[in-house]
Amino acid sequence: MLLLSALCAFAQAQAKPAVLPEGPGLEFVCELRVNCEGTYTVGDTSHGTRVVIPIVGGTFEGPNMKGTILSGGADYQLVDSEHGRTEVEAIYSIKTDDGVYIHIRNKGLIYTGPGADGKPSFYFRTEPHFEAPQDSAYGWLNNAIFVCMPGPAMDCICLRIWKVL
Repeated sequence: MLLLSALCAFAQAQAKPAVLPEGPGLEFVCELRVNCEGTYTVGDTSHGTRVVIPIVGGTFEGPNMKGTILSGGADYQLVDSEHGRTEVEAIYSIKTDDGVYIHIRNKGLIYTGPGADGKPSFYFRTEPHFEAPQDSAYGWLNNAIFVCMPGPAMDCICLRIWKVL
């Protein structure tokens, strides 16, 4: 037992400093340009201030997909003004240029407040989940994790989506 303890101590002394593992890569999927209209507030609920932003259309395009965003979805937000955070959940559908319908549920967080360094910060990330026909050219969307962040836009909401590799 003493020999085993000595070997462990020796091995630890010879070990190199820990190196952080490399993170997963990302592959760009598409950019959505979402048109919204008629935002309304339900009011202060037991979960927070509920804001609903109806989605009335738009377009999307990426290296392997292109099409339109269908009217009828909405972005459902729970706003916590006191802490500068908003939980978002957008539920909507898209139609590809080759006629395939895909349902999307996109949940995430918007935070505007002091960062870890105390300076003002803005954080907006979501995780879209796709429901595409398995037997379509877009069935691969069902079998991966995706992340989303906003892009620049003046006349719509711009969202950029990446597949986590």
